[in-house]
Amino acid sequence: MSNIAKHAKYAWIVLAYNIFVIVYGGFVRATGSGAGCGSHWPTCNGDAIIPQIQRVQTLIELTHRLTSGLTLPLIAVLIVWIWRIYPKKSLLRWSSGAIGVFIITESLLGAGLVLFELVDQNASVVRAVSMIAHLINTFLLLGSIVLTAFWSSIGEPEKWRPDRRNRRLFWVGAAAMMLLGASGAIAALGDTLFPARSLLHGLQADIAAASNYLVRLRIFHPGIAILTGLFISNFGYRLSSQYPSIMLNKMSRVLITLVVVQIIFGGINVLLLAPIWMQLVHLLMTCLIWVLFLLTSVFGLVSSHLAPRVGQKNIDNLINQPTT
Repeated sequence: MSNIAKHAKYAWIVLAYNIFVIVYGGFVRATGSGAGCGSHWPTCNGDAIIPQIQRVQTLIELTHRLTSGLTLPLIAVLIVWIWRIYPKKSLLRWSSGAIGVFIITESLLGAGLVLFELVDQNASVVRAVSMIAHLINTFLLLGSIVLTAFWSSIGEPEKWRPDRRNRRLFWVGAAAMMLLGASGAIAALGDTLFPARSLLHGLQADIAAASNYLVRLRIFHPGIAILTGLFISNFGYRLSSQYPSIMLNKMSRVLITLVVVQIIFGGINVLLLAPIWMQLVHLLMTCLIWVLFLLTSVFGLVSSHLAPRVGQKNIDNLINQPTT
C-alpha cells in the first residue's frame, strides 16, 4: 500500500474504521445497551453537554455514538478530497457521493431506533424491519467506500466486460448477501432477546408454534448462509477461471477461504449458544466477505486493462526500488 496515492490510503482507513464501528454497534445490540442513553438523541439521557454515567449500558451506548459520530467528518474529508482531485462524470465522484448519501441515511436510521425506542427488549416487527433496513444501508455504505478505495488505488475502469451472464450472477450474489444479512440480523436479535438455555432448548424453541417470531425465523439463517456462501464462492472461482489474473485469483481464494471459515464459525456460534464475542466475530467476518465479494466482482467484471495495469505497476515498483 506504500505505492498508492494518499487519498487512496485514507479511503482504506475510512473503510477499516467503519467496519470497526459496525462491529461495535453489534456489541451495543448484543449487550442490550441500545437504551443506554434513554430515548434521547443526539443528547444522552437529556444531558446537553456531559451525561452522567451511572451504568455500564450508558457508557457503551455513549461510546458508540461518539465513534459513529466521528465517521461523519472522516467521510466528509474523503468526499471533498475525491471531488477536488477527479473531474466531473468521474466514477469516483459517483461512488464517493454515494458514501455521503448512505452515511446520512445510516445516521437517520440509527437515530430512529433510539427515538422510537426500538432498542433494549423491544421485539416488535417494526424493530426487526428497521434493523434489516439498517443492515442493508450499512452494506451499501461499505460497498460505496470499497469502490472508492479500490478505484482510487488502481484506477477507474474504462468499460465493463461484455458478459451479461456474469453481471446477472453478480446482482444475484449481491441480493443473496443482502438476504443473508437480513436473516443474520433477525437471528442475532432473537438470540439476544430470547437466549437459549441449551442447544436442545434452542432447537425446540425454533420449531415451537408458541415461540416469538424472531425465534422461529432464526432457524432459516444457517441454510441461507450456506447457500449464499456456496453461490458467491462459485462466482469468485468462475471469474478467476474465465479471466486468469494473479490479483483476481488471490481475491477469489481469499473470498472462498473467508466463506469456509464463516460457515465453521456459524456452527460454533450455534453450539456455544451465541456468546457475545462470537457474535462479533461472526459480524466482522460477514463484513469482510461482503468487501471481498465486491472486490472480486469488480475486478473480474471490468475491462481487462486493469489487470495488466496493476501487474505493470508492481513490476515498475520492483525495478525502480532503490538498492541497499
